[in-house]
Amino acid sequence: MTKDSAKKALVLFAHGARNPEWASSFRRVQQLAQDRLPEVSVELAFLEFMQPDLPAAVRLLAQRGCDEVTVKPLFFGSSGHVLRDLPGMVAQLQAEYPAMSFRVAQAVGEDAGVLAAVAQACVAELGA
Repeated sequence: MTKDSAKKALVLFAHGARNPEWASSFRRVQQLAQDRLPEVSVELAFLEFMQPDLPAAVRLLAQRGCDEVTVKPLFFGSSGHVLRDLPGMVAQLQAEYPAMSFRVAQAVGEDAGVLAAVAQACVAELGA
């Protein structure tokens, strides 16, 4: 399969919380991304407390025939979970799904555009 014919997937990887309402913003991000990438399977996965977790999301993508998976951490920065937990999880998934390729992208909070948007939202609170 050539890179152009690969079936791509994007997994938005968030921390998770005990309160199910916590995920509503992340579900909106998932829908916005899916709307912009109709040819890509966009899934939301959680580290803990919520489902689907990353293995369940990847299992679904494998069932859909996806073979290129990009995991985008929806964390404000790269710390313990992104640097320590996620690489091990992805390595385990790569071993379980050797026909799929996995790439971990930088945490969303490390993107200059995201930081600018957050700063603008903060400044807007003061009416500036």
